[in-house]
Order: sequence, then C-alpha cells, then structure tokens
Amino acid sequence: MQITANGIQIEVQTYGPEDGVPLVLIRGLGSQLIHWPEEFYEGLAAVGFRVVLFDNRDVGLSQRCPKAGVASDADEITAAALAGAPTPAAYRLNDMAKDVVGVMDALGLERAHVFGMSMGGAITQLLCMDHAERLLSGTIVMATARPFAERGGNAEWLATLLARHVDRETYIKSCIAEYINWGSPAFPMTQQEVAAQAAQAYDRAFDPEGINRQVLAVIASTDRRQDLTQVALPCQVIHGDKDTLIPPEAGAEIAGLIPNCDHHLIEGMGHVITPKQAPMLIEMMQDFITRRAS
Repeated sequence: MQITANGIQIEVQTYGPEDGVPLVLIRGLGSQLIHWPEEFYEGLAAVGFRVVLFDNRDVGLSQRCPKAGVASDADEITAAALAGAPTPAAYRLNDMAKDVVGVMDALGLERAHVFGMSMGGAITQLLCMDHAERLLSGTIVMATARPFAERGGNAEWLATLLARHVDRETYIKSCIAEYINWGSPAFPMTQQEVAAQAAQAYDRAFDPEGINRQVLAVIASTDRRQDLTQVALPCQVIHGDKDTLIPPEAGAEIAGLIPNCDHHLIEGMGHVITPKQAPMLIEMMQDFITRRAS
C-alpha cells in the first residue's frame, strides 16, 4: 500500500497481528522490500511481531526524489569524482531516517523495534541517535559507522557502486555475480533462487538513477562514531565473518561504541540475508528483545 511519510509516497507492507509489537525492517542500498526473505518476515510475524516492510525512497514502488542540479547518471557522477569535483547528494541518510519515522506515524506506531541491514544499518544508527524516543531497540546488521572517505572510499570504488541501465538478462547475470562475491557460504542461495529474485526486482522497479541517488546519500553521510557513544537504547550488532563488502571489524567497532551493545559475529555469513538464515535471526531477535527490550 502507498502511504505519505515525511512528505513523500512510500510503499509499505505489513505482516502479523495488528496489536503485535512493531518491528520495522530497513533494506540496504538499491534493494527493495521484495529482497527480504519471506521466511524471515513471515517467521517474525508468526511469533507475534507486527512486521513493517517498505521500499526506501528512490527504489521499488516508493517515490523518486531527484533534485535540480544534482547528477543521477552514473557516468556523469564518475566523471566528476575522477576530476576531483564535488558529487552533491539529493538528500542525506538523515532524511531517510525521517522517512522511517514518517512510516511509523502513518501506521500509528508510537514506538518500534528497528532492524536495518547495510545502508539500513546506517539509517538505524541515525534513528538511535536522533529519534531515540520513537525506538524500542535498534538492531544494526552488516553496517559501518565510518564515513566513505574514512573507509578508503575513492572515485574508483564509487564507480563500482553506481548503477547503469542494462537489459533484464544482464541485470540478472550481474546479481548472480554479486552474490558469488557477497553471499553467505554457510547459508547459501542457489543460482536459480538468486536469478528469480533478480528478475522480480528488475520487473518490479529497476531504476539506476534512484539507486545512484542513494549511493550519493551514503557517500555524503558523516562520521557517526562519537554520537553512538551517547546512545542509551538497547542495541545489538549482527555481522558476518565472511562479509567482503563491509568487514566484520566495522560491526565490532559499532558494538564497542554503543554502551551495553550486544554483538553477534555470525560464522559463514556474508553481506546478504538469505532464507536459510531466517530461523537463526528470528531466534536472535526474540532472545534479544526478551532480555533487553521487552
């Protein structure tokens, strides 16, 4: 369903009992709500959570958010970066955090548990820092607190993150290749599963310009490390020891910065959440919320 959140249209789906404890799931860069494994959100709903899925701005069925004078084309952004010119963002991750609050407002949720992965983990950090009164807890998955430049980001790396218009077959092949690099060896998806998910995402709403605006928002994000030391919410960090995109040390750093933060390093987990991980993550969420945030 479409709702108005933070002044824009956001696509939302909810699962579980209306009176269940709210749990909002936040996706990562360029991904859509369909990338959440059904086994994960249906499993969370089955144990009593009111699970909220949504498409971040600029992807899926949510509103596109261009800004006059701000590039969205991959080649234009890359050329500027290689020339040392500014690469301004159309919005910031702080705006995307306000989108989450807006989704909660539209659904009548005063407070909620939040589970964010990758870019969604960065957004979860900002929610813990700037909107703590709206959260019951924060679960930060495969994320970092450091800005792009601090992590060694450069123009060449930026070029690998940007999306370009490709045909359906090429897109599916690229998703399969990405999974080979970022997948979870202990919780594998088959090539057929990855291909089917990629086809669904392409047909639903593949939009390179929207993805690129999210990339620029990530690059524009500031260092969150100092502010995380002031977070007073129950939090946990989940990271895979096989994450080749954001190293597990980044998750350990976040866990060390947030007071009393739980830390789970998952053996054999990469930079993805697969159906085979669902039972473990559901049990982990139940345990954490029972112990720390009930």
